[in-house]
Amino acid sequence: MESVHPHARRRLLARLADARAVDLVVVGGGATGLGCALDAAARGHSVLLVEARDFAAGTSSRSTKLIHGGVRYLAQGRIGLVREALRERGRLLRNAPALVHPLRFVVPARNLAERLLLRLGLGAYEALAGRDGLGGCTLLDAAGLHAALPGLREEGLGGGVAFRDAQFDDAGLALALARTASAHGALLLNHCAAHELVVEDGRLRGVVVREAEGGQAHHVAARAVINATGVWGDTLRRRADPAARALLRPSQGVHLVVDADCLPGSDALLVPRSPDGRVLFMIPWCGKVLIGTTDTPRADTPAEPEPLAGEVDELLAAAARWLRRPPAREAVRSVFVGLRPLLGEDGGDGASSRLSREHRVEVSAQGLVSVLGGKWTTYRAMAEQAVDAAEVVGGLARRASPTASLALDCGVCAGEAGEADLPGAPPGLPPGVLPGAAAVRRALREDFALSVEDVLARRSRALFLDAAAAAAVAPAVADLLAAELGWSAQRRAAELATFRALAARYGTRSRTTASSPPSG
Repeated sequence: MESVHPHARRRLLARLADARAVDLVVVGGGATGLGCALDAAARGHSVLLVEARDFAAGTSSRSTKLIHGGVRYLAQGRIGLVREALRERGRLLRNAPALVHPLRFVVPARNLAERLLLRLGLGAYEALAGRDGLGGCTLLDAAGLHAALPGLREEGLGGGVAFRDAQFDDAGLALALARTASAHGALLLNHCAAHELVVEDGRLRGVVVREAEGGQAHHVAARAVINATGVWGDTLRRRADPAARALLRPSQGVHLVVDADCLPGSDALLVPRSPDGRVLFMIPWCGKVLIGTTDTPRADTPAEPEPLAGEVDELLAAAARWLRRPPAREAVRSVFVGLRPLLGEDGGDGASSRLSREHRVEVSAQGLVSVLGGKWTTYRAMAEQAVDAAEVVGGLARRASPTASLALDCGVCAGEAGEADLPGAPPGLPPGVLPGAAAVRRALREDFALSVEDVLARRSRALFLDAAAAAAVAPAVADLLAAELGWSAQRRAAELATFRALAARYGTRSRTTASSPPSG
């Protein structure tokens, strides 16, 4: 059954077959790649973006859900990084208000001296934001701390400081970028891989694209190619230049999603320094509480990373040090893991928490433009710089980026439509955890979804919020996909089995963790 919507898969593939040459090919459909596609298309360039899995299937849907300047980076003296991130935070609050919104954070303190020191630092953080500031910081006495975070242990605490940063739906923002880029003429294809880079006479001339379903290959000439593959950036760089040295050192971040009764209220908890040196967050999110994160170096880059031994226990123990009613393992509804693409030369050592969160735009001798490192908050600035470089490499007309003030198509936000529950939905879940039937159809017809995972992991956040609940409605979702996409009974069964296995992993990670990281 073919949709009449222009994002219908058959129409997109027909456009790919006709796209023998474009100005720019973007490889990678995470935050940076989608940002590049939007930036280039908004400048008037012809753009093809290909993503081997789904948009934001990797790190870009597995963040701590924060758009922030980075208080920790300020303490490290990275003033430029903080100022840039705060500027980009302000732009996102204006350009995507349905998906990015202010959130108050509370930082506990033991005594007045500690409170005053925190206020000094957070005051400097707010000052760097300038006109994009969110209201300054507030000293809290012991009573104010309890009112803000009634679930917090009070022993040894004399108050705290409150300040504001921003929270967002990471997968939702990625899809907003995809919709907006598509509206500006970009051709975006998920489940479609850059199978080969075409290098002729030492210069990159295009890509061979292969469809995931059916395997059909398409040769597309391009005046420039942008590598926006995140933690897999070195892999693509070495396909263009086998001698290229590694520039990325991936770091793993684990997050727990637990029932909200452990931390009632609408404020988030920020602990600036946990025993391992990491910042600890406990954040209200979609009727649950998000606890994170770890920062563990990895030598490998799996598509579906697992928690390493001790990481889940580490986060539960950290929560227990601060909460009167800490979550038990059975309260963990989902565990998700993302890999940060941190910049670090081959042979580097030391804690990944000390590696740079800045980014680099590199142009290889073959002409491959690679965007390396960075973070969600600064995706737009990274994309602008990458497209600037691609214009030079490809001899394209030099045009200014319009994205700083470009409103994003945020679509229909979760819970807006008042949709009935899908069959199999468990009772008592917070609104917005599970999609309704209309939302599933909208995901297929308007938001590029092609699998049960696409729908329940990124068009809704069900897999990340409650893995068991997502598994319970998966048969109903598979039925809708089968009807819309013309699946056979065998295809429906295979898709459902694949998702159920994935959901089981997300749900059982709280009880069973993986071994130590591979040595590579």
